[in-house]
Amino acid sequence: QVQLKESGGGSVQAGGSLRLSCTASGTIFSIDLMGWFRQAPGKQRELVASITGRGDTNYVDSVKGRATISRDNARNTVLLEMNSLKSEDTAVYYCKAERVRTTWMTRDYWGQGTQVTVSS
Repeated sequence: QVQLKESGGGSVQAGGSLRLSCTASGTIFSIDLMGWFRQAPGKQRELVASITGRGDTNYVDSVKGRATISRDNARNTVLLEMNSLKSEDTAVYYCKAERVRTTWMTRDYWGQGTQVTVSS
């Protein structure tokens, strides 16, 4: 059984920074892609940033220059650091692990989500 555990959410003032961490646990052989999505009230869930096992990264335009995603493959951990936070960054942030290979199957997993609130 694979589980994703997220940490690091909370309340931050505009202009501040945050660091989100997500670790996948279980008998995992490999994870192709790890990433962070977010969903604000009344809006669709959107990709914030993703990173492949090789370290190739992708960011949504609204966070480019403000966010850095990194990954520790040995620990199945992905980090998202964001600075210059804006009120529009307020959302529930979800960790996702895509094409997770275990003994029995390959599938995607989601974390439970962590709330980030940016106040002005």
